[in-house]
Amino acid sequence: MNSVPSVQEVRTDVPAPVWAGRDDGPGAENLRWHHAVHLDPGRAAPGEIAFVGFRSDEGVRRNKGRPGAAAGPAALRGALASMALPEPLRALDAGDVEVAGDGDDVLEAGQERLGRAVAALVDRGHPVMVLGGGHEVAYGSYLGLARTRALRGGGRLGVLNLDAHFDLRDDVRPSSGTPFLQMARSEERRGRSLDYRVLGISQPSNTQRLFSTASRLGVRWLADTDCGPSDVERALAFVDDFLASCDVVHLSVDLDVLPAAVAPGVSAPAAYGVPMEVVERVCVRVAASGKLAVCDIAELNPEFDVDQRTARAGARLIHRMATTRT
Repeated sequence: MNSVPSVQEVRTDVPAPVWAGRDDGPGAENLRWHHAVHLDPGRAAPGEIAFVGFRSDEGVRRNKGRPGAAAGPAALRGALASMALPEPLRALDAGDVEVAGDGDDVLEAGQERLGRAVAALVDRGHPVMVLGGGHEVAYGSYLGLARTRALRGGGRLGVLNLDAHFDLRDDVRPSSGTPFLQMARSEERRGRSLDYRVLGISQPSNTQRLFSTASRLGVRWLADTDCGPSDVERALAFVDDFLASCDVVHLSVDLDVLPAAVAPGVSAPAAYGVPMEVVERVCVRVAASGKLAVCDIAELNPEFDVDQRTARAGARLIHRMATTRT
């Protein structure tokens, strides 16, 4: 029999910061996120949202992108802290995994540590929001899900990526461009195929080799040109078909899926992108399914953000998912 992991098994590298923000006084009518977040795993109850940060630039650096995403978790917390809550809730911040140093395997070791933290939190009954970090965060989240009782017991995993890119690169070294190919190969070693779908693909941002890889792996995708405001029902039907195929959902939100005017603070700003209203509707649909185990928010790079637009967009998506009733 598998026992529930103890709180001591939730390990991160850096303790969570104390959340602070605007305070309009006492009472439920004045609640904001910084009132709801606590830092004590011992006080956390099943069902509480759990935050874990992933401070990593290494995957973006290897992928020849613009470094700076390691500061993403702090920026997301800052943007979320003062958002008003529609009703009381509690959330745990378990701290950050930090990818730092010059070793050849520094990224891989960080992804393993993130995986251990995610697995412990999910098995304790927490929906987990992973604050990235480059998109290499997605493979660390997957490593955690793969260890959970739900998947070891035969649950069907579905991975939905909101992204302009497939991130199926077949590179010698893992990077922010390889996580979903790594997942597919890991699932293949377990005798399974990865149910991987992408919403927001930009044709000019993906080579024909990447489209061929996606086709070979059975990936289903929806192009950014098919995700405009008038296409929202098509996007939601795409998501509903995905949700019907799985029991456990890993949602990965690369903020470069949004138009550059909405999300300038990413490694690769989108010339076209999927409108915020469509992305938000998709995220809410997934959260309302009751199947969301882990969501990672990736590629926020505060160094290139403008007026905190990207951080605020990412924080709003987190807020909407966390406050959606199943």
